[in-house]
Amino acid sequence: MSLRVVMGLLVAGLGIASAFPDAAQENPVLMPEESAARAKKLLQQAIEALGGAAYLNVRDMTCTGRVGEFDHNGQLTGFGQFLDYKQPPDRDRQENLPQRNIITVYAGDKGWSLDRGGVSDATTTDISDFQESVRKGINFILRSRIHEPDMIIRYGGRDVVDLREAEWVELLGADDRSIRIALDQQTHLPIRKVVEVSDPLAPVKLHETEYYSNYHSISGIETPFQVLRERNGAKIFQIFYDKCDVNTGLDPSLFTRASLEDRYAHVGHHYKEKNDAKK
Repeated sequence: MSLRVVMGLLVAGLGIASAFPDAAQENPVLMPEESAARAKKLLQQAIEALGGAAYLNVRDMTCTGRVGEFDHNGQLTGFGQFLDYKQPPDRDRQENLPQRNIITVYAGDKGWSLDRGGVSDATTTDISDFQESVRKGINFILRSRIHEPDMIIRYGGRDVVDLREAEWVELLGADDRSIRIALDQQTHLPIRKVVEVSDPLAPVKLHETEYYSNYHSISGIETPFQVLRERNGAKIFQIFYDKCDVNTGLDPSLFTRASLEDRYAHVGHHYKEKNDAKK
Protein backbone atom coordinates (compact mmCIF):
# COMPACT_ATOMS: atom_id res chain seq x y z
CA MET A 1 0.00 0.00 0.00
CA SER A 2 2.71 2.41 -1.03
CA LEU A 3 0.18 5.03 -2.06
CA ARG A 4 -1.67 5.21 1.23
CA VAL A 5 -1.89 8.85 2.10
CA VAL A 6 -2.90 8.78 5.63
CA MET A 7 -3.14 12.01 5.80
CA GLY A 8 -1.94 14.81 11.21
CA LEU A 9 1.03 22.67 21.23
CA LEU A 10 0.38 23.63 24.18
CA VAL A 11 1.66 23.20 27.72
CA ALA A 12 -0.52 24.31 30.60
CA GLY A 13 1.42 27.41 31.51
CA LEU A 14 3.91 29.89 30.13
CA GLY A 15 7.46 29.20 29.00
CA ILE A 16 6.32 27.24 25.94
CA ALA A 17 9.26 28.50 23.88
CA SER A 18 11.57 25.91 25.42
CA ALA A 19 9.22 23.00 24.75
CA PHE A 20 9.27 22.97 20.95
CA PRO A 21 11.97 23.21 18.29
CA ASP A 22 9.88 25.68 16.26
CA ALA A 23 8.92 27.84 19.23
CA ALA A 24 7.50 31.29 18.64
CA GLN A 25 9.99 34.14 18.85
CA GLU A 26 7.54 36.35 20.72
CA ASN A 27 5.24 34.97 23.38
CA PRO A 28 3.68 37.87 25.29
CA VAL A 29 2.55 37.23 28.82
CA LEU A 30 -1.23 37.48 28.72
CA MET A 31 -3.88 36.68 31.26
CA PRO A 32 -5.54 33.33 30.45
CA GLU A 33 -8.76 34.99 29.30
CA GLU A 34 -6.88 37.42 27.04
CA SER A 35 -4.74 34.63 25.62
CA ALA A 36 -7.76 32.43 24.85
CA ALA A 37 -9.71 35.31 23.30
CA ARG A 38 -6.81 36.28 21.05
CA ALA A 39 -6.24 32.69 19.95
CA LYS A 40 -9.92 32.09 19.22
CA LYS A 41 -10.06 35.28 17.16
CA LEU A 42 -7.13 34.03 15.08
CA LEU A 43 -8.79 30.65 14.57
CA GLN A 44 -11.99 32.34 13.42
CA GLN A 45 -9.99 34.47 10.99
CA ALA A 46 -8.37 31.29 9.65
CA ILE A 47 -11.75 29.64 9.12
CA GLU A 48 -13.05 32.71 7.30
CA ALA A 49 -9.91 32.82 5.14
CA LEU A 50 -10.36 29.15 4.25
CA GLY A 51 -13.89 29.81 3.04
CA GLY A 52 -16.08 30.42 6.07
CA ALA A 53 -19.38 28.56 5.93
CA ALA A 54 -18.41 26.89 2.63
CA TYR A 55 -15.29 25.47 4.28
CA LEU A 56 -17.12 24.31 7.40
CA ASN A 57 -19.88 22.61 5.40
CA VAL A 58 -17.87 20.66 2.83
CA ARG A 59 -19.78 17.46 2.10
CA ASP A 60 -17.19 15.70 -0.02
CA MET A 61 -13.94 16.25 -1.90
CA THR A 62 -12.28 14.45 -4.81
CA CYS A 63 -8.60 15.06 -5.57
CA THR A 64 -5.95 13.68 -7.89
CA GLY A 65 -2.25 14.19 -7.38
CA ARG A 66 1.19 12.73 -6.80
CA VAL A 67 2.75 11.52 -3.58
CA GLY A 68 6.32 10.80 -2.58
CA GLU A 69 7.13 8.66 0.46
CA PHE A 70 10.42 8.62 2.38
CA ASP A 71 12.23 6.27 4.76
CA HIS A 72 13.70 7.25 8.14
CA ASN A 73 16.87 8.42 6.38
CA GLY A 74 14.95 10.79 4.14
CA GLN A 75 15.45 8.64 1.05
CA LEU A 76 12.61 8.49 -1.46
CA THR A 77 11.02 5.03 -1.29
CA GLY A 78 8.01 5.49 -3.56
CA PHE A 79 6.37 7.95 -5.90
CA GLY A 80 3.08 7.63 -7.72
CA GLN A 81 -0.21 9.14 -8.73
CA PHE A 82 -3.37 8.77 -6.69
CA LEU A 83 -7.09 9.47 -6.65
CA ASP A 84 -8.60 10.36 -3.29
CA TYR A 85 -12.28 10.57 -2.33
CA LYS A 86 -13.28 12.06 1.03
CA GLN A 87 -16.51 12.52 2.95
CA PRO A 88 -15.70 14.41 6.15
CA PRO A 89 -15.07 13.67 8.84
CA ASP A 90 -13.96 10.05 8.60
CA ARG A 91 -14.61 8.46 5.22
CA ASP A 92 -11.73 8.14 2.82
CA ARG A 93 -11.00 6.14 -0.34
CA GLN A 94 -7.56 6.19 -1.97
CA GLU A 95 -6.77 4.58 -5.31
CA ASN A 96 -3.57 4.29 -7.31
CA LEU A 97 -3.52 5.74 -10.81
CA PRO A 98 -3.84 4.89 -13.59
CA GLN A 99 -4.60 1.22 -12.88
CA ARG A 100 -6.90 1.79 -9.88
CA ASN A 101 -6.13 -1.75 -8.77
CA ILE A 102 -4.73 -0.92 -5.31
CA ILE A 103 -7.41 0.74 -3.19
CA THR A 104 -7.79 1.51 0.51
CA VAL A 105 -11.12 2.48 2.06
CA TYR A 106 -11.85 3.68 5.58
CA ALA A 107 -15.26 4.46 7.05
CA GLY A 108 -15.13 5.39 10.70
CA ASP A 109 -14.04 2.33 12.65
CA LYS A 110 -13.99 0.05 9.59
CA GLY A 111 -11.58 -0.36 6.72
CA TRP A 112 -10.79 -2.58 3.75
CA SER A 113 -8.19 -2.87 1.00
CA LEU A 114 -8.05 -4.23 -2.52
CA ASP A 115 -4.92 -5.64 -4.14
CA ARG A 116 -3.90 -8.59 -6.30
CA GLY A 117 -5.01 -10.96 -3.54
CA GLY A 118 -8.57 -9.63 -3.50
CA VAL A 119 -10.43 -7.67 -0.83
CA SER A 120 -9.43 -7.90 2.82
CA ASP A 121 -10.29 -6.21 6.11
CA ALA A 122 -7.93 -3.56 7.40
CA THR A 123 -5.94 -4.52 10.48
CA THR A 124 -6.78 -3.09 13.86
CA THR A 125 -3.53 -1.12 13.73
CA ASP A 126 -4.35 0.36 10.33
CA ILE A 127 -7.79 1.46 11.51
CA SER A 128 -6.34 2.96 14.68
CA ASP A 129 -3.72 4.83 12.62
CA PHE A 130 -6.43 6.16 10.32
CA GLN A 131 -8.58 7.37 13.22
CA GLU A 132 -5.52 9.03 14.72
CA SER A 133 -4.75 10.77 11.42
CA VAL A 134 -8.32 12.12 11.33
CA ARG A 135 -8.10 13.58 14.85
CA LYS A 136 -4.83 15.38 14.18
CA GLY A 137 -5.80 16.55 10.68
CA ILE A 138 -5.92 20.33 10.23
CA ASN A 139 -9.46 20.31 8.81
CA PHE A 140 -10.90 18.17 11.61
CA ILE A 141 -9.19 20.37 14.17
CA LEU A 142 -10.64 23.58 12.71
CA ARG A 143 -14.08 22.18 11.97
CA SER A 144 -14.60 20.18 15.13
CA ARG A 145 -11.89 19.83 17.75
CA ILE A 146 -11.60 23.51 18.64
CA HIS A 147 -15.16 23.23 19.98
CA GLU A 148 -14.45 20.31 22.32
CA PRO A 149 -15.48 21.35 25.86
CA ASP A 150 -12.15 20.35 27.40
CA MET A 151 -9.99 21.93 24.69
CA ILE A 152 -7.56 24.53 26.04
CA ILE A 153 -6.72 27.23 23.48
CA ARG A 154 -4.02 29.86 23.90
CA TYR A 155 -2.12 32.43 21.94
CA GLY A 156 1.44 31.34 21.13
CA GLY A 157 3.05 34.55 19.93
CA ARG A 158 4.44 35.98 16.71
CA ASP A 159 7.12 34.34 14.63
CA VAL A 160 8.69 34.13 11.18
CA VAL A 161 7.56 30.81 9.71
CA ASP A 162 8.65 29.67 6.25
CA LEU A 163 9.75 33.24 5.50
CA ARG A 164 6.34 34.61 6.45
CA GLU A 165 5.21 36.64 9.43
CA ALA A 166 2.92 34.37 11.40
CA GLU A 167 1.15 33.94 14.71
CA TRP A 168 0.90 30.68 16.62
CA VAL A 169 -2.19 29.23 18.22
CA GLU A 170 -1.70 26.46 20.77
CA LEU A 171 -4.18 23.77 21.78
CA LEU A 172 -4.28 21.00 24.35
CA GLY A 173 -7.14 18.51 24.33
CA ALA A 174 -8.42 16.04 26.90
CA ASP A 175 -6.19 13.43 25.25
CA ASP A 176 -3.12 15.52 26.24
CA ARG A 177 -2.27 15.91 22.57
CA SER A 178 -0.37 19.15 22.06
CA ILE A 179 -1.06 21.01 18.81
CA ARG A 180 0.44 24.22 17.45
CA ILE A 181 -0.81 25.97 14.32
CA ALA A 182 1.02 28.82 12.57
CA LEU A 183 -1.28 31.26 10.76
CA ASP A 184 -0.02 33.67 8.11
CA GLN A 185 -0.48 37.23 9.40
CA GLN A 186 -1.43 38.53 5.96
CA THR A 187 -3.71 35.79 4.59
CA HIS A 188 -4.67 34.18 7.95
CA LEU A 189 -4.24 30.77 6.28
CA PRO A 190 -2.55 27.86 8.09
CA ILE A 191 1.04 27.42 6.95
CA ARG A 192 2.33 24.95 9.51
CA LYS A 193 0.97 22.53 12.13
CA VAL A 194 3.01 20.77 14.82
CA VAL A 195 1.48 17.84 16.71
CA GLU A 196 3.04 16.02 19.63
CA VAL A 197 2.91 12.28 18.95
CA SER A 198 3.82 9.26 21.04
CA ASP A 199 6.01 6.39 19.91
CA PRO A 200 6.34 3.34 22.21
CA LEU A 201 9.83 2.77 20.79
CA ALA A 202 11.01 6.33 21.48
CA PRO A 203 12.06 7.54 24.96
CA VAL A 204 10.83 11.09 24.30
CA LYS A 205 7.84 12.73 22.66
CA LEU A 206 8.04 13.18 18.91
CA HIS A 207 6.84 16.15 16.90
CA GLU A 208 5.03 15.67 13.62
CA THR A 209 5.05 18.76 11.43
CA GLU A 210 2.94 19.53 8.36
CA TYR A 211 3.64 22.39 5.95
CA TYR A 212 0.85 23.85 3.78
CA SER A 213 1.54 25.88 0.66
CA ASN A 214 0.40 26.71 -2.88
CA TYR A 215 -3.20 27.44 -1.91
CA HIS A 216 -5.89 27.32 -4.63
CA SER A 217 -9.49 28.47 -4.37
CA ILE A 218 -11.84 25.57 -5.11
CA SER A 219 -15.48 26.67 -5.16
CA GLY A 220 -14.59 29.39 -2.66
CA ILE A 221 -12.59 27.05 -0.39
CA GLU A 222 -8.86 27.68 -0.03
CA THR A 223 -7.02 24.37 -0.45
CA PRO A 224 -3.25 23.78 -0.08
CA PHE A 225 -2.00 21.95 -3.18
CA GLN A 226 1.31 21.08 -1.52
CA VAL A 227 1.51 19.29 1.83
CA LEU A 228 4.72 18.05 3.42
CA ARG A 229 4.83 15.98 6.60
CA GLU A 230 7.93 15.49 8.73
CA ARG A 231 8.57 13.70 11.99
CA ASN A 232 11.34 15.21 14.09
CA GLY A 233 12.74 16.83 10.96
CA ALA A 234 12.70 13.69 8.78
CA LYS A 235 10.38 13.66 5.77
CA ILE A 236 7.52 11.14 5.82
CA PHE A 237 5.63 12.11 2.69
CA GLN A 238 5.02 15.00 0.32
CA ILE A 239 1.82 15.51 -1.66
CA PHE A 240 1.31 17.57 -4.80
CA TYR A 241 -2.35 17.90 -5.76
CA ASP A 242 -3.17 18.39 -9.43
CA LYS A 243 -6.92 18.92 -9.21
CA CYS A 244 -9.64 18.98 -6.56
CA ASP A 245 -13.42 19.22 -6.72
CA VAL A 246 -15.81 19.69 -3.81
CA ASN A 247 -19.44 18.76 -3.19
CA THR A 248 -19.84 16.60 -6.28
CA GLY A 249 -22.36 14.33 -4.56
CA LEU A 250 -20.18 11.29 -3.96
CA ASP A 251 -22.14 8.07 -3.55
CA PRO A 252 -21.76 6.81 0.06
CA SER A 253 -21.43 3.28 -1.35
CA LEU A 254 -17.88 4.21 -2.45
CA PHE A 255 -16.86 3.79 1.19
CA THR A 256 -17.97 0.17 1.58
CA ARG A 257 -16.44 -3.27 1.24
CA ALA A 258 -19.05 -4.09 -1.41
CA SER A 259 -17.65 -1.35 -3.66
CA LEU A 260 -14.19 -2.96 -3.50
CA GLU A 261 -15.57 -6.39 -4.24
CA ASP A 262 -17.34 -4.93 -7.25
CA ARG A 263 -14.10 -3.28 -8.39
CA TYR A 264 -12.17 -6.53 -7.98
CA ALA A 265 -14.70 -8.26 -10.20
CA HIS A 266 -13.50 -5.90 -12.96
CA VAL A 267 -9.74 -5.92 -12.32
CA GLY A 268 -9.17 -9.31 -10.70
CA HIS A 269 -9.12 -11.21 -13.99
CA HIS A 270 -5.98 -9.30 -15.02
CA TYR A 271 -4.13 -10.77 -12.05
CA LYS A 272 -5.40 -14.25 -12.93
CA GLU A 273 -4.29 -13.87 -16.53
CA LYS A 274 -0.80 -12.82 -15.45
CA ASN A 275 -0.53 -15.74 -13.03
CA ASP A 276 -1.72 -18.19 -15.70
CA ALA A 277 0.84 -16.80 -18.16
CA LYS A 278 3.66 -17.49 -15.68
CA LYS A 279 2.69 -21.14 -15.27
